[in-house]
Amino acid sequence: MLVHLSVHNYAIVEHLDLELDRGMSVITGETGAGKSIMLDALGLTLGDRADSGVVRPGADKADILATFDLTDIPEARAWLAERDLDNDGPCILRRVITAEGRSRAYINGSPCPQGDLKALGEFLIDIHSQHEHQSLLKTDTHRRLLDEYAGATDLARQVHLAAQRWRQTRQELERLANSGDEQRSRHQLLSYQLEELESLSLGENELDQLEQEHKTLTNAESLLSICRQVVEQCSENDSGNVLNALTASLNRLSGINSSPTAMCEAASLLSSAQIQVEEAVGELNRFLDHFDADPARLQQLEERLDAIYTLARKHRIQPTDVAALQQKLLDEIETLNANDEAIERLENELSSYARHYQDKARELSDLRQGSAPTLASAVEQEIQRLGMPGGRFSIELRPNASKELLPNGLEQVELLVSANPGQPLKALAKVASGGELSRISLAIQVITAQTSRVPTLVFDEVDVGIGGPTAEIVGQLLRRLGERGQVMTVTHLPQVAAQGHQHLFVHKVRDSDATRTAVSKLSKTERVEEVARMLGGIDLTKESLAHAKKMVLTAKI
Repeated sequence: MLVHLSVHNYAIVEHLDLELDRGMSVITGETGAGKSIMLDALGLTLGDRADSGVVRPGADKADILATFDLTDIPEARAWLAERDLDNDGPCILRRVITAEGRSRAYINGSPCPQGDLKALGEFLIDIHSQHEHQSLLKTDTHRRLLDEYAGATDLARQVHLAAQRWRQTRQELERLANSGDEQRSRHQLLSYQLEELESLSLGENELDQLEQEHKTLTNAESLLSICRQVVEQCSENDSGNVLNALTASLNRLSGINSSPTAMCEAASLLSSAQIQVEEAVGELNRFLDHFDADPARLQQLEERLDAIYTLARKHRIQPTDVAALQQKLLDEIETLNANDEAIERLENELSSYARHYQDKARELSDLRQGSAPTLASAVEQEIQRLGMPGGRFSIELRPNASKELLPNGLEQVELLVSANPGQPLKALAKVASGGELSRISLAIQVITAQTSRVPTLVFDEVDVGIGGPTAEIVGQLLRRLGERGQVMTVTHLPQVAAQGHQHLFVHKVRDSDATRTAVSKLSKTERVEEVARMLGGIDLTKESLAHAKKMVLTAKI
């Protein structure tokens, strides 16, 4: 439960430290004193959105801390433990908003995202506002209330997720199926192109080898003439050739006795040159002996190269990229084949998701059908106590006509009401007035609160539009809720205020240069005076004080 609330520089609140107890705490004060400001500040520690406008003028930041005792909230302790945010003491939620509009959130001193505050806050506090009755006009609210009462919130979430997965899978399947014709045409084209490339059977480095051989055969005559000339100059020219010249030079040098070192070196070099020339002549002779300037081979080369060049031009690529193109076509065909496999896989998944949805949706439907009469009966009983003696209340479950797997389950949920005896049950929006809506809303909130696992309930002026004997009944209802946990109620009704276990009075303090909000915990005497003020106005009379005292004392019985 909430044990302490500390607010600094928020709106017109300069500094506020509030200790809270179990039971029903009533919060009263004049209009504009800042009662709802306290709850707004509390909402920030629970993850509500904020802006720089909430910072008190002249201050650099607003700082709000809410301290909770988690002794009776194992779900919250488990949530904290999973994220290593737990400690041995109370849980402290903190929110800081700067004047520039930046916001920081903390759980037990550790920085955290705003969403974590909201997620943890769902285990700690349930806030019912005075505007909540407006949401009763929406069928989404009707379904949510029934699911919460039936304890089916998690199951409803599973149904929603199942429908979402089914819809996403179907969309992907339709996308692939719609592109099927186009893909088949593409597959045919790629298969034809790949067949052409495979029939070409271009080997690795074959193009370079073909081009080199073609160049050689094309220049055959010139090559042969050059080779013969070189061989003749090196070894076959009778009038003088390189080998003969080298041999004669070596003979002259070898005939010298005691040759100087330089001449010996020169002789060695000439001997090496002689060997290399002989090897070169051998290579040229072997080339001449084995070279075949076959015109038929040249024609074969030209036809092969033409086939390669033609295919390259057809695909608008360089001849050197033909092999890469073949691999690219293979990859694309594999992708298209994978799409066919994906369609089959998605069809199986779609059927599986549909079965899962039907199982969960039927389970949810059973819970709704089992809880709807119970909730309707309980609400009907409460609205009759709240000034609608002939009122009837029902919850209608209409099966969905659509074959679609809808995220909200197999049926539509709608609240029906008859405000007066003899009138047929009709949709809430068509029957209820503003005052009737507020009573119905309060009845629903009280009933659903009784089954809530959240230990702290906050009611912000939910008794608007209610007065007289009905107001006393409302106070009794809220006090009854306070017996099982913690209830905080902002009210303008003395009949409700008198029922509280503790009474907090919100008022404005005006200084010479500023106005701020303060909160006081009232003593027994002060409570009586405040209830009397709410009964009779500014001037307290003996009659109003006596009436107020009786109301306060009676509430404690």
